[in-house]
Amino acid sequence: MILSYATVGSNNLEKSIPFFTQLLAKGGVGKLADHPRGGVLFGKDGKIVLGVLTPFDRQAASPGNGAMVALELPSQGAVDEFHAQALALGGTDEGAPGERGPGFYMSYFRDLDGNKFCACHLN
Repeated sequence: MILSYATVGSNNLEKSIPFFTQLLAKGGVGKLADHPRGGVLFGKDGKIVLGVLTPFDRQAASPGNGAMVALELPSQGAVDEFHAQALALGGTDEGAPGERGPGFYMSYFRDLDGNKFCACHLN
């Protein structure tokens, strides 16, 4: 079994959607569809990768404690670039790129709403 897709809530879609549009573009991930409740579904090859949405319960979005989305990238250099781009777009650093154990090259950041992401290359 593998991760199918992930969603994160946003309180400011006007800022979040451009953030993720630019951040995911290098990996060939683009907008698949607008979500009827508000937000966007991003994907690749017709498959959903990430939804950036207004929460279903219409309450304020907040980062899940212990929740994280991990995105696999093709190389350590790609992890470095992705992390730097996330920070340049306004994300916050949660852990610079580096080895986290044999075969685990990872970096961590939070998006504009505080959702935690990992950019990783696993060999």
